[in-house]
Amino acid sequence: MKKRTKKLLSVGLIGVMTLSLAACGNKNETKDTKSEGSGGLNFTSEETATLEDWGAAVKKNFDGTEITVAMASHPSTDAFKKMEKEFTDLTGIKVVWDIVEETNLKNKQLLDAQGAGSYDVFMVDAFWMSEYASKNVLVPISDYAENEAKTPEWFDYEDIMPAYRNGIAGANDVNYGIPTAGETRFIAYRTDLFEKYSKKAPETMDEFLELAQFFNKKEDGLYGVSMRAQRGIHFASGWMSLMYNFGGGFLDQETIGSDDEVVTCTTDETKESLTYFVDLLKCAPPDVGSYTHEEALGAFISGKTAMWLDATALAGQITDPESSTVADKVAFVPTPTGPAGDGAALAGWNLAIPESSKNKDAAWAFISYMASKEKVTEYVENGGVATRASAFDNAELQEANPSYEAQKLALESANGLVEKGLSWIPQHDSINQILDIAGGYGSSALTGDTTPDQACEDMQKDIEDLIK
Repeated sequence: MKKRTKKLLSVGLIGVMTLSLAACGNKNETKDTKSEGSGGLNFTSEETATLEDWGAAVKKNFDGTEITVAMASHPSTDAFKKMEKEFTDLTGIKVVWDIVEETNLKNKQLLDAQGAGSYDVFMVDAFWMSEYASKNVLVPISDYAENEAKTPEWFDYEDIMPAYRNGIAGANDVNYGIPTAGETRFIAYRTDLFEKYSKKAPETMDEFLELAQFFNKKEDGLYGVSMRAQRGIHFASGWMSLMYNFGGGFLDQETIGSDDEVVTCTTDETKESLTYFVDLLKCAPPDVGSYTHEEALGAFISGKTAMWLDATALAGQITDPESSTVADKVAFVPTPTGPAGDGAALAGWNLAIPESSKNKDAAWAFISYMASKEKVTEYVENGGVATRASAFDNAELQEANPSYEAQKLALESANGLVEKGLSWIPQHDSINQILDIAGGYGSSALTGDTTPDQACEDMQKDIEDLIK
């Protein structure tokens, strides 16, 4: 199994439900011996051939066991909760949910891992993986996912999209989580306009820019493209949607953490990518310099732009006729290939087992049920976010979400970055400040206060001062 260090920016995947949990003090008194059972999860393939067989085998060891899961307020958590009853009926394992807003979840998990060990399952943002690995918070997931005695064949670890499996689930060459929600970035475009003017969807960066320039002001009130470009981190995030396809970057990632970290803002590739991004944004609405992902989406679904490049997690709003004026005349394609090949954003959530859990096998039973290929259709229909190839290939799910085919292709494109051993968000302790600096100077290039080349020279100096 291919594993690489990844630390990623999570965007647009936060749900709206918040629940609280009363203290779970004495539950461990009844569960410690249950975790051992008669061998815990240690079954033959015959015992786990079907979901029902597996449930019966698990129940023999874990009936009455209680696990507590620390989860984010998120659509995938809502989906898992809808699946809880069948899981408990099958396995006898009772689930206590502690659902916390994302901003507080990480601190709560780390505090528990260093002390009480009250939790058995963590929902972990990919952006946290590096820190969790350095603090030995999580169990290597291969201990379970690649152990045939603990994992039924119908779980199918390899069905998880490679970009997610190898790109958001671990750190330091070890995977710690099972991806259960994720996103990359891709292009949405107006099929009515493309058909009217006999244009094809872009496959390369050159074609993308040419199309943006062609459609820009082609009709009254129409612009070529919409993207996030607000000064600071949002500008940097938009720029990074295409930076790696040119071979650019802010840092030489191989030097991060060494005594001689190398800033790469002045390379020809990075300068070329910023020049391209500024040229592209000249084909956007005049107020694009104030756009976050929300304003960029709003411009496209209101019909103001011919194209849009942003997060796959937002596709549902584009195809929803209640929120989008272009819902019935839109299609999607992956981020175009650049001079340096493919590469796109990756972000997402994982289910993982904390080292401090006293019920590791029961926790894996929960994960292997909830995140399995066997249950993926139900999970997505309940509102979960697809991470498996079988979900993207499912005809019923494709009908419900017309962007699925393009999402799968976009993830294959994003895997190009994973295969290069690069993190979309470099794993540097000062990454937020680095992005803010780069996005500030990049924004000045957009407004014409400086040139793209000079902006790269200036950000190089400031980032070097910051990290050295």
